[in-house]
Formats: sequence, structure tokens, C-alpha cells
Amino acid sequence: MSDRRVLMIAYHYPPVRVSSGIQRTLKFSQYLREHDWEPMILTVSPKAYESVSDDQMKEIPPGLVVERAFGLDTARHLSVKGRYLRWMAQPDRWVSWWPAGVIKGLGLIRKYRPKAIFSTFPIATAHLIALTLHRLSGLPLIVDFRDAMTEPGYPTNPVTWGVHRRLEKALIKHCTHAIFTTTGTRDMYAERYPDKPANCWAVIENGFDEDNFRDAESGLDTSSRLGPAGQMVLIHSGLLYPEERDPKPFFAALRDMKNAGEISPDSLHVILRATGSDDYYHKLLSEHRIDDIVSIQPTIAYRSALQEMMRADGLLLLQGASCNKQIPAKLYEYARAGKPIIALTDFDGSTAALMKKLDVPWVADIADASAIRRLLNEAIRLWQARQLEGVPRALSDTCSRRARTAELAQLLDALPE
Repeated sequence: MSDRRVLMIAYHYPPVRVSSGIQRTLKFSQYLREHDWEPMILTVSPKAYESVSDDQMKEIPPGLVVERAFGLDTARHLSVKGRYLRWMAQPDRWVSWWPAGVIKGLGLIRKYRPKAIFSTFPIATAHLIALTLHRLSGLPLIVDFRDAMTEPGYPTNPVTWGVHRRLEKALIKHCTHAIFTTTGTRDMYAERYPDKPANCWAVIENGFDEDNFRDAESGLDTSSRLGPAGQMVLIHSGLLYPEERDPKPFFAALRDMKNAGEISPDSLHVILRATGSDDYYHKLLSEHRIDDIVSIQPTIAYRSALQEMMRADGLLLLQGASCNKQIPAKLYEYARAGKPIIALTDFDGSTAALMKKLDVPWVADIADASAIRRLLNEAIRLWQARQLEGVPRALSDTCSRRARTAELAQLLDALPE
């Protein structure tokens, strides 16, 4: 086993049940050994997770050191009738993970002597633990921001914004590398912190895992569709944020199409899988009178979710203009699934740019119900004519998690001895 170890601090790690956000650290931990790096995982105790599943536990590499430190969710465990003091959830609701995380992390550092500390967003407490361990140990710090920690107006709460911005400044000051998933976010940070050397900034995009897809494909009859004959089935798989991925114009387009007789429950079924805001969307669907066309469905095992993507007639993606510097991680999985992708986004954003790179023409402005209606009608027409196609495999293969891990290994290799 390699003596080149890296301590990876991540909130999202099996057995947490979430959408594609868990895959980044899990796949790094699987494939780093191929580059003579031995990862160690410091994560939170499963009690902190709102939902757990054992379906990806088997993907944790044999012999991998995984340390789970005590932590709670302030909203679920420390609130009284759903209310709690704001300081109890800064920088986020899992700040109680910080003390035990630091203690466990110091133990791992003393025992295994890693060469670097790596932490990943979107749970800011993971970065707080990493920063503390860096200050106590002097080990190089690699911060995987993924997306922006702060932007004008994000986070929306001014107190949280201030806490996140102070943490962000400290992370940038102390880190050896700051990693982002898009060039747009990287460039924004390079401009925000001009005193940081250019070699600090790095981009490692998200991706898909070929082994997961091969496992999902085993025994799957990909010709077996989800819907009955004549009904096009579209899937949105994963979190659908009410603001950043606001589906109201999409719902309005479906309402207008239904009222005009362009669609019916027999011709179109839209599945919103694991939205994270089910009650809110149930209400909206009822108000638009399209709950017979759009269904809200619960979280399922990751393997089943991939199989569902491959059996759908089309894959739906939503990303608002406020997230123009971001790309939803599920887009890479959509690309590998080989089914047509219909993206509702802003044309100036990174998501639209990747759609163009993947040679996917089905893009409409997420805020324009009329444009969405025209796009959907054309997509349905081509699907009925069997002329609606997915991403070519040659293009999707450029987005594998194994290739992304090689990029991380290159950063680790360049660290000073």
C-alpha cells in the first residue's frame, strides 16, 4: 500500500442517500489508488443524515480507512418545535460535527501521517474542519469548492453570507490549491483574489462512473421503456431547487400545452424523482392542473436511478441564470445514459456551454414558458418520428470519473515534499 496518503474530509459519503453529489468524493476514493495515492475518509456519523441507504456501501474500497465523527443536524436534532438559534447553524446545520471532526482528524494525522488534507463542499463545516486541521498540522490544504461558496446575494441570508465569506477568505489564504467544477467559477475566484498565484486555481469537472453504468446495465433490457406505447416519458432525476432551478415556467408551458390539446396524460408523462421539495411541487402541480401529467416520485437506490435514466425517453435538466457558473452533476450521467437531454437553462451559462460541447441542441431559456413550449412540442414530434437522439458515446466518454481522478492525482503529485 502506498505511503502517499491524503486525508479527505467530506460530509457526503455512503451510507448517505442523496443524488449525484455523493459520487465525487466516493469515486476519488475508489480511483486514487490507481495513481499510488492512498485516500483516508473523514466523514460525519450516519445519524446526521436525513436519509441513509446501504446501496453504495459496497463501493467503498476494501481496506480504506473511513472515520466517522459525531455530528448532528441542528434543524432535526437541536431545534424546539422546528426553531433554533441562528448561530447554531453557522456555517451550516452540521457545525456540531466540527469538534469531533477535528479530534478524529488529528488522530488520523498522527497515526497515518498523510501528505495533504482535502475537503469538499457543499457542506461548509467540512472546510472548517480541514482549515482547523491545516492550521494545527501545517499540512498542505486542497479545497474542493466545486461551486462558489459566496456570490452577490448568495447565500441569501446576510448573516450566513458573512460567515461563508470569512471562511472562504481564510480557505483561499491558506490553501495550496482551490478546485472548481467549471472554468467560470474558477475565473470568478481568480479575479476576486488576485494576489493568489495562478497555479493555485484548478478545474476538475464532475463526471459519470463507467463501472456504475456497467453494473446498472447488467441484466437490464434497455429496450424496455418506462411508459406505455405512445406516451413519452421524461425524467428529472435529483434535487430540484425552487429558486436556482425554478420549474414554474416549465409547469406553465405544460399547462398551456395541455389546454391547447398538444399533450395529454396519454402522450406525455414527466417524472420528478427525489426533488427534495415534494410538498411544494405537489401544490404547484395542482395549481397548474398538470398533476395528471407530472408525477412526484421518491428517492430510489442509485443503481435503480441509473436504470431509470436509461429506460426513459428523455432526460430533463433545469438550471437557472443565478447558477450560470455551475453545471449540475447529473448532466454528466445523463450524457452517459445515452438518452436525449432537454435542458432548460440560461444560454450564457456553463450548462448551456457543455450542452453545446456535447452536441445537444435541445436547450430553451428556463424562464421563458413560450420557448419551453416550442421546444417540447418539437422534441415530442421528433420522438414520435423516432428521430430524437442522445449524446454520442464518443463525447460522453470524455466525462468519466476515472479521468477526473487522474486530474486530482496530478495536483497531489505536484505538492512539495
